Order: sequence, then C-alpha cells, then structure tokens
Amino acid sequence: MKTIKIAGVPEHFNLPWHLTIENKEFEAQGIDLQWTDVPEGTGKMCQMLRQGETDIAVILTEGIVKDIVAGNPSKIVQIYVDSPLIWGIHVASKSKYETLSDLENTKAAISRLGSGSQLMAYVNANNQNWKTEHLQFEIVNTIDGAVEALTNETADYFMWERFMTKPLVDKGVFRKVADCPTPWPCFVIAVRDEILEKNPETIRQILQIINKMTTSFKSISGIDSILAFEYHQKINDIQEWLSLTEWSQRQLSKEMLNNIQNQLLELKIIDKIGTFDEIVKTV
Repeated sequence: MKTIKIAGVPEHFNLPWHLTIENKEFEAQGIDLQWTDVPEGTGKMCQMLRQGETDIAVILTEGIVKDIVAGNPSKIVQIYVDSPLIWGIHVASKSKYETLSDLENTKAAISRLGSGSQLMAYVNANNQNWKTEHLQFEIVNTIDGAVEALTNETADYFMWERFMTKPLVDKGVFRKVADCPTPWPCFVIAVRDEILEKNPETIRQILQIINKMTTSFKSISGIDSILAFEYHQKINDIQEWLSLTEWSQRQLSKEMLNNIQNQLLELKIIDKIGTFDEIVKTV
C-alpha cells in the first residue's frame, strides 16, 4: 500500500472524497489515502503543503495560486469544482450594520493571513470601489472564532461559504447582508512537487477515481438527504447548492490562470505573475 496524505475543508464540496474512501476505491488500487479535515481552510493547507504535513490539498484556487507564486513547492494538477464559490458576507445578528455599503472601512474577520476569507475581502472591496489599503483584519482561525469575534465586536463582518454559514443565519447568530461569488473556479487539487516527481502514477490513479465519483455524484440516489444530514443543512438549501455547484475533471487552462493572476495582481494580492509551468502540472 502506498500512503498518501490529503487535506481539505470539512464542507459539502468534499463529500465525494469521503464516499470514495469509505467505498475502499483507493484501497482497491493499493493506495492508503489518509484524509485530514482542515477547518482553518486554505491558509493552513498552504502551510501544510510547504511543511510536508499533507501531500495533496483540495484548496481554494486564489489561495494556492498566491502561495505557489510566493514559493510553495506544489503544483495545481486539476480543477476540482468549476463553479464559483458563493461567499456570504455576514454580520452579527444585532450588528448596527444593515447593508454592504455600511461595511466600508470596518474590520473583517478572517481565518488566517492568505486565506480565502482575506483574499475575497479584497475582491469584494474592489467590486464596491472601496480603497483596499483601508481594509482591516482580525484573525479568528475558524468559523467558531468568527462567531466570537462578531458577537464581541472585535470584528465587524465575516466572509464564508454561504451555504455552510446558513445554519448560523437560521439560528439568528449571523445576518447575511450580501453575496460575493469568486470570479473563477473555486477549488483545485494541488500536490507537492516531491510527490509528483516520486509518485506520478499514484496521483494519476487518485484523480481517475475521484473524477469518476464527481461525474456521477449528483445522480446518487438520496444524495441531497445525505448531504443535509452530514452537514447539518436544510434539504432545500442543499438542493439549491447542488443546482449551483459543478465539479470538474479538467485541468486549469493558461487563459484561466492568466485571468486569475491578473486579478490578484491588480488587487496587490500578488506582486508578480508566475508562469504556467511554475503553477500547473498535468499528470
């Protein structure tokens, strides 16, 4: 058995991985795929790739592109979710802020520096024509940390995946003031260079297995009920999320990578453009 470590957020997007692991589909190919949930998200997974704590990360596109340009020795091997991630912009339920425009020059809670929650705060500010240099951040690590920060008013708003945050809105903990979709495919699969060099065939097999699962995932009988139960969601919210979500089995194109990097450069999230071969590798 070849042991490969993989990390991803504990969110509904990643149920296809858990089902294939439970079905022993990787095991049948001699692969011991060891999954780690990372509630802290992309910033933490970038660190794990750099330190060899994971071999593969199912990670936000903008976060891993930024980190590879900054020297992370990893490559994007495939798009995982082609549709945008819909970020909800949330405030505490009793917050004085009522609209998105009220949040200009206030403080955003973010999971970590370099996380999707920070990068998307820049995207949102740019969309609203706010001065991005006036953005302020409070590091909260996880969604629980964000609840604490917004409730105690050490931060004013929090951007997180809309559907995963909806239970907190339904409970009256948060109030959603707006949505901000990513202007690119939201999740990619990234692999450490060392693993790509040593085990390209194993990575190829892993991609084949997960791609087979994601191709048929939506047609699994009762998948909406399974997702609702596993991720504490209302069935109608899950059905809406499924209708908006498209998994992918293809590689990131040069055109798409250039589009992402140009936007990150414009937002001053990166200070240089990486080449296609520095960021992407097809196995």
